[in-house]
Amino acid sequence: MICETDKLDVLKVLAHPVRIQILEELSKGVKCVSDLEDFFEIRQSNISQHLSLLRRYDLIDYYIDGRLRCYFLKDPFIPDLLQLLGKRYEGDLPAPACCPVTKKGKYPGDRRN
Repeated sequence: MICETDKLDVLKVLAHPVRIQILEELSKGVKCVSDLEDFFEIRQSNISQHLSLLRRYDLIDYYIDGRLRCYFLKDPFIPDLLQLLGKRYEGDLPAPACCPVTKKGKYPGDRRN
C-alpha cells in the first residue's frame, strides 16, 4: 500500500502512457507479458522495463505459472486512481465572485498593499 509520502513518487512513475495502459489492463485481471506484448504491439523487453518499475513501487506483483510470469495489481490505490483518471467532466468550475475575470465582488481576505 502506498504511504502518503510516496504518492508523489508514484504519480511520477505513472506519468507514462504505457504504464497507465498496463495498469488499466491489469485492472481487468491477471496478464502475462505475452498478453501485454500482443495488446501494446511493443517489444517484450520494453514491457518488462515498465513492469519492473511498477513492481519496484509495489503497485503490481507477479506469480510464476510454468514459464509464464503472471502480473496482477497489488495496491488498492490504483483502481481508484484509474477510475478518477477515466472520469469525464463537463465544463469548468465557476469563477469566484471576486474574480478579476468576472469583475464582481470583493476579495474576502486581507489585501496586502
